[in-house]
Amino acid sequence: MKKIVYTLLFIGFSIGVQAQSLTLKKGVILDDIKVNDSISESFVLYLPTNFETTKKWPIIFVCDTGGKAKQATQMLLPAAEKNGYILAASNTINDSLKIEDNVLATSRMINKVLTILPIGNQQIYTVGIADSGKFASLLPVIINNIQGTLSINSPIANTDILNVKKTFHFIGLVDVSNYNLFEMQANQQLLNNLRYPNQLFVYDQLTKPSVYDYINMALETFTISAMAKNSIPKDATFIQQKYQENISLIKNLVNQNKSIQAYDLASEAMKIYRSVVNIDELKDLEKNIRKSKIYKNSRKNESALTFNESLKREDYDYAMFEDIASYNFNNLGWWKYQIEALTQNSNQNALKNQMNNRLKGFVNYLVDKNTIELQAEKVIDEEGLVLLGMLKTITDPKDFEAYKRVISLSAKNEDYSTSLFYLEELLKMGFTDKKSLYEIEHTALLRIAPEFNEIVQQYLKEARYEVETIEE
Repeated sequence: MKKIVYTLLFIGFSIGVQAQSLTLKKGVILDDIKVNDSISESFVLYLPTNFETTKKWPIIFVCDTGGKAKQATQMLLPAAEKNGYILAASNTINDSLKIEDNVLATSRMINKVLTILPIGNQQIYTVGIADSGKFASLLPVIINNIQGTLSINSPIANTDILNVKKTFHFIGLVDVSNYNLFEMQANQQLLNNLRYPNQLFVYDQLTKPSVYDYINMALETFTISAMAKNSIPKDATFIQQKYQENISLIKNLVNQNKSIQAYDLASEAMKIYRSVVNIDELKDLEKNIRKSKIYKNSRKNESALTFNESLKREDYDYAMFEDIASYNFNNLGWWKYQIEALTQNSNQNALKNQMNNRLKGFVNYLVDKNTIELQAEKVIDEEGLVLLGMLKTITDPKDFEAYKRVISLSAKNEDYSTSLFYLEELLKMGFTDKKSLYEIEHTALLRIAPEFNEIVQQYLKEARYEVETIEE
């Protein structure tokens, strides 16, 4: 059995594990802690400023498969500091790796952290943002002793693997304008049927409370849940304080005429507090919201828009399938019109604006989904990828890789006019990495052409190859 010796320092502490020594600081993000000297894996670690080694601490393992573990940790830091949670995030996992490789890397990091820090076995959680939320939701099913997951703007990865004999606490947090809202609502219905403890918090990124407020609420929820299960001692003062804060927030939302958000939050709050405090006041508040005309009208309008949105989703899904199957480049104008129509926000109808934003996100998701599928085929469908690249420049004009993909594949097939057109469109969008322009695959002949360099010189002031001007 390993002997662990803790020695407190002024700003940190030193840990001795067998013959090894590791010095950690409190209140700062440490971004390169080695998992093991024999492998090149590392992780990010944050210890709250009040950390001490005389008690067990809750921990959140932050999952980021996009290679930005430190940035993801920073997003969680304010709530972690306020609620006394340790944060750890692997620098190794990446969406380019197989799931099993990411799981093994995460497991090695978890084992390392549990070895060097005093962690409460009943307060281990995972968090993932966007697509990383799917990976985070897999871990409690695969790795023992993970009590819950917070997934931000991402549904559960695979509901088929959920096990009623091995439940975990799932908290979903989603922007009302995010296209994943529907699927996360469906997740909640399924989790309710399976009797999983769960919450779904819906926020509006344009207004208060912010996503950071809800992240803080999620960590408070994990803590209260641990108290309810007697995993940690109950703190009646803490529970009552948070309960009253929720009451005040719900009333504030009502006063702002955000009746749907207020009602949904009241419903979630009742699930959180019903086993630890008298919730009669909350029940009355929820009942009054439900009976109000503002709430009834808002729900009616929301239902009508939801129905309309579901029909449009089906239309977009089918249209994209048909266009890819038939290489229908002529329909790019129709897609541009659709995106422009969805971009025109109305000052009079916030619900419709939210629906339009979700639909834009859904179309963008369809492009990404089909691109990944075509890239995974044994025989690459280059014409289909060109079409999807062109579509991507419409649905997400700042995705510079889409322009470069069109330039590359068009040049490969000697369609230089298309390559040059998308080169100029790329530079119009503000792309400035000249070096990468001259490294685009399949453009060896194109990039020495005068036309290519003239465009680069026009937008970036200088081209790699000299453009000669012939005087008459």
